[in-house]
Amino acid sequence: MSDNSHDQHEAHTGPVKTPKQMLLLSLASFVIPVFIIIGLVFYVTSANKPGAGAVDTEKATALRIQKIGSVEVRDANRPLKSGSEVYKAQCAACHEVGAAGAPKFAEAGAWRARLGQGLDALVNSALKGKGAMGAQAGGDFNDTEIARAVVYMANAAGGKFVEPKAPEAAK
Repeated sequence: MSDNSHDQHEAHTGPVKTPKQMLLLSLASFVIPVFIIIGLVFYVTSANKPGAGAVDTEKATALRIQKIGSVEVRDANRPLKSGSEVYKAQCAACHEVGAAGAPKFAEAGAWRARLGQGLDALVNSALKGKGAMGAQAGGDFNDTEIARAVVYMANAAGGKFVEPKAPEAAK
């Protein structure tokens, strides 16, 4: 019977039998999580892993530091375009059909009130933009060429404006 009582006592004890085992288990339950935490900290702070969503870090860097604008040097000595050339290239898309309220080409009724404002007001409206028309200054044509196109359109609708001449070169 004494053997039987000893077996019942063994069944109710834990896996730790000695104080040495208890000390090692306590130490391990503290040290192992500390090493896991240190390893995670090193992983998170390491710099050699790619960022979230970054496929190619060189491409991503190039996109972040790309130029915003550019400077284009144009030939200042090129011959100026005529009013009809500039009209066909820049203005005809809207003024041929009267898109977005643009006065139609050679339609005197649509241009009558505008012609009364004078050439300077018409050229200013073309250069700075008016209504749905965006500013034409700074595009493919210089201000004199835009003014020539304005004169071409205004004269086709009954205006009597003189086409601007090319500015003289600075000496």
